[in-house]
Amino acid sequence: MTFTVVVEPEAKADLLRLYEYLLERAEYVEDLDVADRALHAIDAGLGALERTPFLFRKAEGERSALRRELVIPFGASGFVVKYEIASPQLVVVLAVRHQHEADYR
Repeated sequence: MTFTVVVEPEAKADLLRLYEYLLERAEYVEDLDVADRALHAIDAGLGALERTPFLFRKAEGERSALRRELVIPFGASGFVVKYEIASPQLVVVLAVRHQHEADYR
């Protein structure tokens, strides 16, 4: 079974914010590809949600077992994708945060 993954506008805004932040942090031309590699890592993680959304951990502090978090390793830390399994065929991505952000949960 394959799930359809829909990224909410707020999560798209998170992705843009993270991408711009990584571009701003680049000190050398060689560092500019870090932002692209980060988006590739996140995209690969979202691909895993199409196949196995129940595999990943339940979101801390949530009452629903259908609200979950996918941790995507990247460099020395990574990203957390908060999502909800909305139906037997649909996964909705609610937010994307860097693990070092204060509000990443």
